[in-house]
Amino acid sequence: MQTYIAKRLLLAIPTLFGVSMIVFLILRAIPGDAALIALGAGASGEGGSNLAALQELRHQWGLDQPLPVQYVVWVGRAVRGDLGDSLVSKRPVLEQFLNRFPVTIELTIIALSIAMVVGLITGVLAAVKQDSGIDYVARLVSIVGYSVPSFWLGTMLIVLPAIWWKYPYPLGFVPFMQNPSRNLEQFIFPAVALGFALSASIMRFTRAQMLEVLGQDYVRTARAKGLADQLVIMRHSLKNALIPVVTVLGQEFTLLIGGTVVIEAVFGLPGVGTLTLQSISQRDYPQVQANILILASLFVLVNLVVDLIYGWLDPRIAYS
Repeated sequence: MQTYIAKRLLLAIPTLFGVSMIVFLILRAIPGDAALIALGAGASGEGGSNLAALQELRHQWGLDQPLPVQYVVWVGRAVRGDLGDSLVSKRPVLEQFLNRFPVTIELTIIALSIAMVVGLITGVLAAVKQDSGIDYVARLVSIVGYSVPSFWLGTMLIVLPAIWWKYPYPLGFVPFMQNPSRNLEQFIFPAVALGFALSASIMRFTRAQMLEVLGQDYVRTARAKGLADQLVIMRHSLKNALIPVVTVLGQEFTLLIGGTVVIEAVFGLPGVGTLTLQSISQRDYPQVQANILILASLFVLVNLVVDLIYGWLDPRIAYS
């Protein structure tokens, strides 16, 4: 087990290296100059003082150096744990990420919880009641979940209650410890919008795997011995059907974190997604690079945890 974990962590190094290079190059390919945005459009004029201030700021931020030099300097600092300071706020980018991350992780956990409960229950019911009305409705809803964009659903969750029931969505953010009920009221709609598509994916995977497991010999033997259907489903079928579902959950968990950009913007939540969107518009290179690199590291870690959960679900799996 220890050897397997060590190998996976070593393999994460080239993955993160590739992610850092891609993010670095893509950000530099976006039109716009961070120093020019910081000083204002007038800094690009013919005036000597304006041009000198622009050049001085570019030199101060290291933007006048060749791209390979900028990349090496950034990676060298990142390896030492220094992800740099924001070009806009002048504060450490790691500090700003950690200040925003609780909002994003709370939204992600609530969305994942909703998706798991809805997806697993409907998936099991659709498999047990195959070709019944419940099965057809569940499959229809899953198709809708795949098709409807989360930002459109989020917009509808704000607009329609306001029109039908005169319910104004509580924009802004209130910490959970300050007002738990208000906090959950602010998070439930964006969590539903974010988790709806994932619940459809979980439902389809659960249904497919349950149908396969329910046709196995050991399940038929358990039923022939007179075991209750609930016991056969929960003890003998569901656990074996969850292995592919866990893979989906592991992938979607990190995708949910990265995919909160639009949802946080729609609902006005000050999370990592909103911070990243603002940083891109302001050409705040260190902040965007740090956000994506940390999220990529989290993706690698979650995939490792998912692999380890396999061993608990199926003891026959061996790590080497």
